[in-house]
Amino acid sequence: MKKTAAAFCITGALLVLFAVLSLHIGSVTVPARDVLRIIGTHDNMSTAGRIIWTIRMPRLIAAAVLGGALAVSGFLLQTFFSNPIAGPFVLGISSGAKLFVALAMIMSLSAGRVMSSAAMILAAYAGAAVSMGFILLISKYTRSMSVLVICGVMIGYICSAVTDFAVTFADDSNIVNLHNWSRGSFSGIGWASVRAMVPVVLAAAAVSFMLSKPMSAWQLGESYAQNLGVNLKRLRFLLIFLSSMLAACVTAFAGPISFLGVASPHLMKRLFRTERPKILIPACFLGGAVFCVICDLIARTLFAPTELSISTVTAVFGAPVVIYAMLSKHQG
Repeated sequence: MKKTAAAFCITGALLVLFAVLSLHIGSVTVPARDVLRIIGTHDNMSTAGRIIWTIRMPRLIAAAVLGGALAVSGFLLQTFFSNPIAGPFVLGISSGAKLFVALAMIMSLSAGRVMSSAAMILAAYAGAAVSMGFILLISKYTRSMSVLVICGVMIGYICSAVTDFAVTFADDSNIVNLHNWSRGSFSGIGWASVRAMVPVVLAAAAVSFMLSKPMSAWQLGESYAQNLGVNLKRLRFLLIFLSSMLAACVTAFAGPISFLGVASPHLMKRLFRTERPKILIPACFLGGAVFCVICDLIARTLFAPTELSISTVTAVFGAPVVIYAMLSKHQG
């Protein structure tokens, strides 16, 4: 318990540290003392206060919440498929969500309307559900996880190709709105988006945590779980629904984010030295938040004023972790 508490303290301290750095560093540097003062007094009238509360704070909260959501989604998928390299980006779920949101946004903008946050989440979930449906259908015909991952990657490529095709032939104004989002970015996220995403993500994460006990039994085998009275059909449905919903919410607001959903759970398993869902679900949420906040900070400051896509940075740090996970599994 002491090691677990220490690991939570370390991860929480990292989140606070990089949150302050994210509010401090930017095109306009706000001194750390001023950052703490602005937060403490809720100063949104001064120039620095407007920068913090209007631009950086909603972006920071979005990066933390959506990073945590993607990490939990990855952990649920890894538990469902019993494989450490399963994740919403690897299996093409994020790409399916991206395709449906892009098509919905193009149709909405062509009609002169702006999509609501709820509509974006629903469109993203529909795309995620379709991609997940294909993955589950393929899983009935093969027991090989490597074949399933390859099929997921192919589904992701197909969805990305169709998305690029749709964006290419969209109106110029639509392309401007879709370009940054389709590459993955937290740029332009405001308080309205934060208020829409937080309840959805926290509710899905809370339900996931409530499934910790049946998930622990599932990890020991389907027969063992069934003997303990676990309703396998309901558990399968909830794991699929929750992982798809979390991945869809991320894609709806920030676009596709690569490898974070695979890398974060693996890193948390190493840090906490356990695979118990009761510990790893909150750990993955916290670790995913730290991972995403760090990557977003690098994306917007490394080559400022040019901003990198968030997926570019997460791929650089996340892909080596995925490779290590694959090699470890092969050696095991």
